[in-house]
Amino acid sequence: MEFRLQGKRRLKAELHRGLQGNPTMEILRMSQRYDVVIAGLGAMGSSAAYHLARSGLKILGLDRFAPPHNQGSSHGQTRIIREAYWEHPLYVPLVRRAYDYWAELERESGRTLFRRTGGLMIGMPDEELIAGTLKSISEHQIAHEVIGVEEINRRYPAITISNEKAIGVLEHRAGILFPEICIEAHLDLARRHGAELLFDEPVTGWEIEGEGIRVSTSKSEYSAGRLLISAGAWASGLMHNLSLPLAVERQVLLWFKPAGNPALFRPEKFPIFLWGYKPGHMIYGFPDLGEGLKIAFHHNGQTVTPESINRSVSPQEVESHRAILRQFLPEANGDLLNSAVCMYTNTPDEHFLIDFHPESDRVLIASPCSGHGFKFSSVIGGILCDLLTEGESSFDLSPFRLDRPGLS
Repeated sequence: MEFRLQGKRRLKAELHRGLQGNPTMEILRMSQRYDVVIAGLGAMGSSAAYHLARSGLKILGLDRFAPPHNQGSSHGQTRIIREAYWEHPLYVPLVRRAYDYWAELERESGRTLFRRTGGLMIGMPDEELIAGTLKSISEHQIAHEVIGVEEINRRYPAITISNEKAIGVLEHRAGILFPEICIEAHLDLARRHGAELLFDEPVTGWEIEGEGIRVSTSKSEYSAGRLLISAGAWASGLMHNLSLPLAVERQVLLWFKPAGNPALFRPEKFPIFLWGYKPGHMIYGFPDLGEGLKIAFHHNGQTVTPESINRSVSPQEVESHRAILRQFLPEANGDLLNSAVCMYTNTPDEHFLIDFHPESDRVLIASPCSGHGFKFSSVIGGILCDLLTEGESSFDLSPFRLDRPGLS
């Protein structure tokens, strides 16, 4: 890629150069309004809209719904943020920068986006949750405690662990993000910085047109210098001949009223947690913020399409969660207060996709996130801004490329 100028000066110079001497683009001069069109305004798209608009570019954001909404992957009141990252140590520098961006967004928006609770990972020392967590801790010198079963049960009397060989890894910095509020903050500030945001208008296609991109929607067409595809579970339909092995997974979220002492589950006394309850299986949860204790299985759902997903939760699904509560959190096993269904869009290796489309370096793909992306969205929005305006990022994004082994 040739990038001769920096930031918006380079991008806008390319747009101007593409208009001159090109009959098609001269006709489109009046409609060539946007530096970047964003397809999808969930976690990643809303953050990118904010960063791009703040940089002074003309931005159009489009979404098939009206975000924040409950149809995709970024709803359900709470998301975990943690630094001791069991999935891979490469994510630690990203999440550290994400913490900074979330704090900056809190200051600029005046909203509470994060609550610190601490995070407890529980499992067998040789299984992926604990082994991966300790690997990230070792490589990045993350403050933590390793505690045994007796100490876990003493500090957190709501938790019952019977396997004496299990251990807990406690990360004090971990906590909760509020996804709907985070998305609202990003979108509100994007508008404040001049972004145009259109809802209930899905992107249906795009094509390279001269030195720009023509974007089609259910209602109109738009021209821009760049296109960002951040459409989550709907992204595959916009990837132009890319046959990627992506799988949309249905995820159930449940909220229970504590049956025992509710004070044991308040955030002052109860951390976010992940429990590897058997090899290859995890459940995660949150303290009771006033609407019940939230729990969910991690990667335990059926493969679906976003058009055909069943958004009703069955009694059998509720019972499968209660079975875990009876074993692990017996005093939480009270009335079911609420339920929701969301989607993970997974790659085979469960790493992200952040790369330019092979057909054009004017089209950037930032999806999916394999069920662990929300916490990173603040920093990924900044990365996407850098890629779209400068062509590069200060972070190593090679693990997220489209041509990595096993994906292309």
